[in-house]
Amino acid sequence: MCGIIGYTGKLAAAPVLIEGLKRLEYRGYDSAGLAVVADEHMYQVKSVGKVAQLEAVAGQQPELKKLAGCGIAHTRWATHGAPSTLNAHPHLDESGRFAVVHNGIIENYQELRKHLEGKGVHFRSQTDSEVIPHLIAGAYEGDLLSAVAAALKQLDGTYGIAVISSLEPGVVVTARKGSPIVIGLGEGENLVASDIAALLPYTRQVIYLNDGDIAAITADKVDLRNIQNVPVEREVAKIDWDAGQAEKGNYPHFMLKEIFEQPETIENAIRGRIDHEMGTAILNGMNLSPRELALINRIVIAGCGSSMHAGMLGEYYFEDIAGISTSVEQAAEFRYRNPIIEPNTLVIPISQSGETADTIAAVREATAKGAVVTALCNVVGSTIARESGRGVYLHAGPEISVASTKAFSSQVVVLLLFALLLGRNRRLSRSEGNELADQIEQIPELIRSVLLQAPEIKKIAERYADKEDFFYIGRGCLYPTALEGALKLKEISYIHAEGYHAAELKHGPISLLDERHPVLALANDIPGKDKIIGNIQECRARKAPVVAVITRGDSAVRSMTQDVIEVPPCSRFIAPLPTTVALQLFAYYVAVARGCEVDQPRNLAKSVTVE
Repeated sequence: MCGIIGYTGKLAAAPVLIEGLKRLEYRGYDSAGLAVVADEHMYQVKSVGKVAQLEAVAGQQPELKKLAGCGIAHTRWATHGAPSTLNAHPHLDESGRFAVVHNGIIENYQELRKHLEGKGVHFRSQTDSEVIPHLIAGAYEGDLLSAVAAALKQLDGTYGIAVISSLEPGVVVTARKGSPIVIGLGEGENLVASDIAALLPYTRQVIYLNDGDIAAITADKVDLRNIQNVPVEREVAKIDWDAGQAEKGNYPHFMLKEIFEQPETIENAIRGRIDHEMGTAILNGMNLSPRELALINRIVIAGCGSSMHAGMLGEYYFEDIAGISTSVEQAAEFRYRNPIIEPNTLVIPISQSGETADTIAAVREATAKGAVVTALCNVVGSTIARESGRGVYLHAGPEISVASTKAFSSQVVVLLLFALLLGRNRRLSRSEGNELADQIEQIPELIRSVLLQAPEIKKIAERYADKEDFFYIGRGCLYPTALEGALKLKEISYIHAEGYHAAELKHGPISLLDERHPVLALANDIPGKDKIIGNIQECRARKAPVVAVITRGDSAVRSMTQDVIEVPPCSRFIAPLPTTVALQLFAYYVAVARGCEVDQPRNLAKSVTVE
């Protein structure tokens, strides 16, 4: 879950590394550090806290700003060892000639550490990562790539690493196994990173490493091999993201920017994917013929967090629109519970980054069991996209805030498009398909109308910013929406928030309700609204404050509670999207009112690349 950046080329390395870390900080912000090799010397700077702290410490060494050469840097999300300067990366061997940054978990590090200590090696940190530079130093015989390969063969677990040595100035060695690494190809310079966001200012040409790949990178060459030291070839891919998409612009936070980008990102997800002549969707990346689609008799969706909530909406869509039995699995449990994969089962892994470790494991388990696997990802060339071999890209652009907003809404839209495709393949008439297609195309405008209400939502949010507990309730397609709304609130405001199916209120949670426990009720004018009204009355009878999301013009529900958030009229399948945007704004403004770190909430990181 940590961020890695490496550079070799004509520029001073340290400023490039620090700017790269700023673009990667959503991957971890417990501590940060960098190491630079110049004039055959190793220079290192580390600090606790965010990248700004590292930049301040590095500023006390003005020569760092001028040292041309190569370097590596890291922003950490702590696993082994608490956040501290000693535990921050890069880690060095005892001689100070080899430096390593590492993302992943070394499962046999205790055994390796004990072995190295028996040989007289002294460790400075409590991390699992520190064994790596010591192993490299012990294996070095004049070739850094060979030494790194020899060290990696002794490791059990996962890694994405970058290595430099004062013995080989200008060389960065990188490798991956279960943790993402991408090489950026420049002119007179090359880079390596754990995420393409760090590469955007320098190049659009990249190479995604596969598990078992190792590469030696200089300013004008990439020597790519496998762990057995055999040369391999990997495709050069082109990034279609713009560097400006990874900047805040005039917004105070990335989260607010990404909330307001949703009309455009959803338009990107829809563009070119609706066929009005046939009343269906066009999803060429699925690479499934109409006959193959017709053979699918069961769908299993795997995801974590917001992606799992999107998958829960997909379950409603596939069953109600296409008539296909669907289940949603927590990706972390998928491979451990020996899932039943029957013939003609389609497995859909969902991951914004395409690098979520648990979802990658689910992809491999599903593939091993003979399922057809087709992925929903936002990052071209990501592990899940490549290993699935088929799927749909979200085209949402880089999502920097840790709390997912635009990626979630794009996932839901793509699932709805897929349900339309399957529905037309089975039981929807062309006119019914076109009716749903028209509704899908209206989603961006529906969301724009919600965004116009941001000032009113802000006022309501500020009235509830002092609460410490919140219940979210919904029914039908708005049940997963309630779960997602509660997740957003707890992620960024640190309020204990729980989402429930409204029917479950009477089965336990209602015992907690009083004037200190507000309820956010999704009372849109769709099937199930009458039941939600009953739930609102039950909450009011117990003096619980109620915030209601209602369909514009609904005076009946408005009369029941002081605080209402209006969304435009739409069908039950479309309702989760404008409703979700309203809940995102509510969570955002609550967090701002509480003075929370909106984009980088405590203990969280954007991409969960370790299990």
